[in-house]
Amino acid sequence: MQAPYASDPAASRGRLHPEPESAFRSAFQRDRDRIIHSSAFRRLKHKTQVFVEHEGDYYRTRLTHSIEVAQVARTIAGVLGLHTELAEAVALAHDLGHTPFGHTGEDALARLMAPHGGFDHNAQALRIVTRLERHYAEFDGLNLTWETLEGIAKHNGPLVGADGRPLDGPLPQALVEYDALHDLELHTHAGPEAQVAALSDDIAYNHHDLHDGLRAGLFSDADLGELPVTAPAYAEVDRRYSGLEATRRRHEALRRVFGAMVEDVLAVSRARLARAEPADAQAVRELGAPVVDFSAPMKAELRQLRDFLFHKMYRAPSVMDQRAHVTRVVEDLFSLFMNRPELLPGEWRADIEAAGGEEPALARVVADYVAGMTDRFALQEHTRLLGEGS
Repeated sequence: MQAPYASDPAASRGRLHPEPESAFRSAFQRDRDRIIHSSAFRRLKHKTQVFVEHEGDYYRTRLTHSIEVAQVARTIAGVLGLHTELAEAVALAHDLGHTPFGHTGEDALARLMAPHGGFDHNAQALRIVTRLERHYAEFDGLNLTWETLEGIAKHNGPLVGADGRPLDGPLPQALVEYDALHDLELHTHAGPEAQVAALSDDIAYNHHDLHDGLRAGLFSDADLGELPVTAPAYAEVDRRYSGLEATRRRHEALRRVFGAMVEDVLAVSRARLARAEPADAQAVRELGAPVVDFSAPMKAELRQLRDFLFHKMYRAPSVMDQRAHVTRVVEDLFSLFMNRPELLPGEWRADIEAAGGEEPALARVVADYVAGMTDRFALQEHTRLLGEGS
């Protein structure tokens, strides 16, 4: 049974381009399905999570990460009485705007695009689902509902203050342009389902980065036995299953860590919703604080975990060597296409001409093209266009 504060697809604020409703799918289910069938979603299969996609078959990619986030979001949303299909849609779409090579590629493009309206993967995801996916006869993009779009844009919280001023530096141009067409109320928190998707993202990457870091040999189970968020899980497994084989011990411990994070979010969220008694989803947006969150003790433990992962995994020498290489790949490709746009595929050159051909328009098209590349395609194009060892 859905709670009164759950988003209601029958009361959706609609789509930028009106369409007849489906006879057998809710508006949010159609959003989810369109995201799954998009080209950008398929490309996530070959985009980095932490390790470059081809480094190992068992490491998470952006696709497997997004699927895991969606699973967590469905579970939490269902327990809280929210609309599971909307939570799932936002979860599946949240990383569509990621560049090749994960945050390393995003950092490189953000620097390169700073003079041209900026680059941010959330804003790029919005640009993809509202403009760059071009499969439908009557509109560009996927024509998603307002609720899904606002979840993509601001699942991490408001982007501007009540006075309309950005809260964290200039807004990316892609976000500014779409918000002018379709007001996403950037001064409020997102609806409850998008808040669930945001916390599900945190849960999923905290969990799977531990798995992937252990598999890569960047740290050990003994190291995790000393962290406050993981030590109790290992201790419980050792009490219950003395002498358990190492890989089973690890899995049993980390699934308990996963469960502890989910249970913490559920306990906090239930309490906040009970206190606030929001009448509907809009009331959740206007509360001025998130209703879906970790407890203060869990946040403190996760900060220690993230600090551990930062030093042991994200800044490990082997990872840093790869970061330096792929940063140069992104920089080289961006510079090449800016100086020689004739090397772009025909449909991308047409976009430049349609936008007037000025440098900011050229830069935006080049950023769209490079950001859409998979890891392997970016490496292949770098070699093809610039030569081995370039």
